[in-house]
Amino acid sequence: MPDLLIELFSEEIPARMQARAREDLKKLVTDGLVGAGLTYAHAASFSTPRRLTLGIEGLTAESRAVREERKGPATTAPAAALEGFLRSTGLTLDQLERRADKKGEVWFAVIEKPGRRAPDIIAEVLEATIRNFPWPKSMRWGNGALRWVRPLHSILCLLSDEAGHEVVPLTLDGITAANTTRGHRFLSPDAFSVTSFEDYAAKLKRAHVILDAAQRESAIWAEAQTLAFASGLEVVEDRALLAEVAGLVEWPVPLLGRIADDFLHLPPEVLQTSMREHQKFFSVRNPKTARIEGFVTVANTVTADHGQTILNGNQKVLTARLSDAKFFWENDLRVAKAGMAEWAEGLKSVTFHNKLGSQADRIARIAALAREIAPLVGADPDMADRAASLAKLDLRSAMVGEFPELQGTMGRYYALAAGEPEAVANAARDHYSPLGPTDAVSTDPVSVAVALADKIDTLTGFWAINEKPTGSKDPFALRRAALGVIRLVLENVVRVDLRDVHVSADMLFPEAIKVGEWVPEDANRNYNSLLAFFHDRLKVFLKDQNIRHDVIDACLAMPGNDDLTLLVKRATALQATLQTEDGANLVAGFTRANNILTQAEEKDGVEYSYGADPKFAETDAERALFAALDTAEASIKPAMAQEDFTSAMAAMATLRAPIDAFFTATQINADNPIIRRNRLNLLSRIRSICLSVADLTKLDG
Repeated sequence: MPDLLIELFSEEIPARMQARAREDLKKLVTDGLVGAGLTYAHAASFSTPRRLTLGIEGLTAESRAVREERKGPATTAPAAALEGFLRSTGLTLDQLERRADKKGEVWFAVIEKPGRRAPDIIAEVLEATIRNFPWPKSMRWGNGALRWVRPLHSILCLLSDEAGHEVVPLTLDGITAANTTRGHRFLSPDAFSVTSFEDYAAKLKRAHVILDAAQRESAIWAEAQTLAFASGLEVVEDRALLAEVAGLVEWPVPLLGRIADDFLHLPPEVLQTSMREHQKFFSVRNPKTARIEGFVTVANTVTADHGQTILNGNQKVLTARLSDAKFFWENDLRVAKAGMAEWAEGLKSVTFHNKLGSQADRIARIAALAREIAPLVGADPDMADRAASLAKLDLRSAMVGEFPELQGTMGRYYALAAGEPEAVANAARDHYSPLGPTDAVSTDPVSVAVALADKIDTLTGFWAINEKPTGSKDPFALRRAALGVIRLVLENVVRVDLRDVHVSADMLFPEAIKVGEWVPEDANRNYNSLLAFFHDRLKVFLKDQNIRHDVIDACLAMPGNDDLTLLVKRATALQATLQTEDGANLVAGFTRANNILTQAEEKDGVEYSYGADPKFAETDAERALFAALDTAEASIKPAMAQEDFTSAMAAMATLRAPIDAFFTATQINADNPIIRRNRLNLLSRIRSICLSVADLTKLDG
């Protein structure tokens, strides 16, 4: 079986597009080949700044012949039906067969498609792939109609096996496929031919091109660490930057440089962000002081002076960039030390949302809400109010204006410079968190109060103006805000009634902005919808914790589902119970009891909800069940009152054996109506006790 090598050689592909492009090339080509009847053993895609490459091993030499029989209309059908069938099959009338059918004679088409050579199929698939490639942005050049991310220079398309190799015949907008490529733009610019993927990869490396992006990343990281270690320093890990830089170079040459003393006093986050965003430098710090003192830049070529000229040029640009950062820092410190009143005033003219007021309005709401939340999380209300009032003022700073990703981080520095307590300063940095499922959650009470107030204000506000997420659209990141609330509450074991907090937040918004239906029973607008949104996010979160969706539903149906900590505590206990043999079998017994009872109530038109009396028990199993229910209930009620769900469910699980024995030894629908009614009331007691712990009717099966 032959192997296939494809290379699409172009001008530089943006680094951020390369990983997706590799996968798209692999999927489009392999799907196309398989759809045309070819099979393969393995496929792998690669990229460098100037090429996309796909290698496929074990490709079949030709597609299999296909014979298809297709039933058509009756031979007596109207001419229009027959014409449509002929069009769909591509046959003529004399090529159809008449065959007997249940309802008479019908037309049959026998369509035979011979096998096709792999080169012919590859040419068609590759042309379609190139013409329809899903680049985020593409361009045309010259007089051609072809679109590509950057001008496409050449196509290498080669089939090879033990007998030799052949170029797949393909010409696309004046570009004819060949078996040639080029190496590094500066170090090995000449064209060369290849005979297989192994030959291609080896010759590329000799031509100063490392084909595999992962290998380039490893080479960059290893050499950067070596350079830093030799100078007594360490490289600050930045995986995203490493992947990006690996997409900018074909032959990486890391170089270590030093930051001028004038800039070493800048916060490390400022230095790191400035160098990463503007120049794609890795930060290098002194492990003894944690100061950023140097950088690693990655050149794409080897120079006679070992990169000194490159370093000198980068040093000049870096000095200009850091001079700007130093100017921003020093001016921002002046405003911070004066109390940041200038920034607070400036936020009055910054719109948060045209229906929700300015950033200053929002800060006032968050501060008021943080004061109310503070006692629930063990924070001082005055300190929470103060922290919320200052947490977003850095949005008006020059540094955050230049580097928005530093919001909060700079707020902490400025709050400390203003003489604020550390807890207040930390809240400025931490109140945005968590920003994602893996982001750390703050545990400091003041930070937690401000973070909750910030996110609940956002959710309440957008619910008030009916700007809710729809489908995949969530322009205001409300799903992330809800997940943030969930993680802050659960990971800090906060006991808070979402209804109460939401009502407090809702009252801070003017009535004029609110739309939607008032919910009188909750005394609060749109609360049920928002609570359902929280529950949906909670289901996603708990699914990642391996808690079953039906277990969550069984607990959501219980009172207290506004308290997320209580809800998860109940769900965790229920899942643990169901993982035991007694727990799983108890659910089966409960389900049987509930089904029998429901059917009887529907048939009799009465509710069997009380009155079971042990004096009417006729069997030992029946009397044992009465005793077991008394014992379980005596344990469950106090355990539930103390929110000890584990003990309550353990007591419930002890009912498994007596319920099983009862059903084995007892006929529920006895001939004696008194006995029957008593046993149905006994089933009702089973249902009532089990449902007091969780709504077991919601469980699957």
